[in-house]
Amino acid sequence: MNATAPATLTPTPNWPRYAGALVLLLAWALFLFFDTASAMVGIWLRSDTFTHGFVVVPIVLWLVWHKRATLAQLPPQPNPWALPLLALVAFAWLLGDLVAINALTQLALVAMLVLLVPALLGLPVTRVLGFALAFLFFAVPFGEFAMPQLMNWTADFTVMALRTSGIPVYREGLQFVIPSGNWSVIEACSGVRYLIASLTVGVLFAYLNYQSTLRRVLFIAVSIVVPVIANWLRAYMIVMLGHLSGNKLAAGVDHLIYGWVFFGIVILLMFMVGARWAEPEPAIVLRADQDPSSPETLAHSDFARLVGVSVIAALLLAAPQGARWALEHSTNAAEVKLQAPAQLAPGWSVATEPPPAFTPAFQNPSAAINTSYTSGADKVGLYLGYYRAQNYQRKLVSSDNVLVKSKDLQWALVASASAQVNFADHAVSLRQAELRGSSLLGQAADDRLLAWQLYWVNGKLTASNVQAKAYGALYRLLGRGDDSAVIVLTTAKGPQGEGQARLQAFVQANASALIHLLEQTRRDGQQ
Repeated sequence: MNATAPATLTPTPNWPRYAGALVLLLAWALFLFFDTASAMVGIWLRSDTFTHGFVVVPIVLWLVWHKRATLAQLPPQPNPWALPLLALVAFAWLLGDLVAINALTQLALVAMLVLLVPALLGLPVTRVLGFALAFLFFAVPFGEFAMPQLMNWTADFTVMALRTSGIPVYREGLQFVIPSGNWSVIEACSGVRYLIASLTVGVLFAYLNYQSTLRRVLFIAVSIVVPVIANWLRAYMIVMLGHLSGNKLAAGVDHLIYGWVFFGIVILLMFMVGARWAEPEPAIVLRADQDPSSPETLAHSDFARLVGVSVIAALLLAAPQGARWALEHSTNAAEVKLQAPAQLAPGWSVATEPPPAFTPAFQNPSAAINTSYTSGADKVGLYLGYYRAQNYQRKLVSSDNVLVKSKDLQWALVASASAQVNFADHAVSLRQAELRGSSLLGQAADDRLLAWQLYWVNGKLTASNVQAKAYGALYRLLGRGDDSAVIVLTTAKGPQGEGQARLQAFVQANASALIHLLEQTRRDGQQ
């Protein structure tokens, strides 16, 4: 990288005033949204995937300082057209907060901070600082949504490579068996950490070392593809090390250490190759029509515009907090009283046997039912997790709320799909999953469970996380509260689709009773 020494320029007298106004508004925003900012920092502290967030702000400040000579030539001018965008992003933060979506509230907070720059300093300044402002979004802990797909890809490649190497493999879901032992692809093996780290440093490297858009885009694409493929190779090599060493190597935490060493070598090689095509940074040219040393004063009209834009921006930042306070004080926080009926439809009664061995991994419900109903020889497990007065610690839709966690020692998810079902006169597409008991081989039919999952959000039925969040935000805005529930039905899979038929029979007979139970629970809380 060839850097040209910046020209020595004296900023216009206007800059300190505008910069001061910007700093005050940034501080105001961080004060108003301290909970969101502190939640973001908390994730940096506890998650190795997002530790890089601590260096993002210093890098952004350095990038701004690096452009100081160019900025000195640009007189700042407030741009009121940025204010509608600021209002829109503030509303997006409110929606995200209503349904406790960390990623949305944190993205909105960073977007609000970024939009204050064009609002107070103008578009020419924003164009110069465009990359620095965009890089600030890497501070947001975002990207774990890709983890399930990355885990599947890693398992697919590892199994394929093992079979190509002549090693027999028996696979179910993300777990597989080879002659020397059992292996599974868990969250730490997804490669999402490598991908996010590589993308962050790759984007910075491309900006600092290349001037052409094509080279920058190509290097960023490489920084995405390389860590994904490297993680596949890492997983394959770790399994092979374990297999060839009789599981004396690459076991336990060792495979994580080996993985980071391998990843570091791969990324170093990527940067070494990329540096061969580095382009020098263009020299900064002082405009001939500007003498930066000439005195300038802040005209009365410009001062009035600066004050006006600053005041409006401050009010727009405060608006979602006011709306949040009003909605919180109108939210129903009554205790949830939910009890399993002794009988649903005629013939379906609560089982007298011990409660079901399977419990979905849904965290902190306001109330829950986990029981079984029987009709003759048919038995169906019912789990209802009811949520009210949701917040960031207790919410229906969350990455922590799943049927089975990957580290569950008793159950494993081996297949998933969707099923079209008529649920209480509503045609819905619900989630269908097959669960396996802890024994990987030779289990009986009863060790396999078929599960159906569906959300109920204030009377609306959906299997979609996105739709459930959207319904929740809409009803909160309409003042209807956030009462929601997850419905999970389970039964023994059995041969030849017996489990599917059993669940369909249960839904046909009892769906209306379940919906009535949820509706009654909501009405009881409103009294």
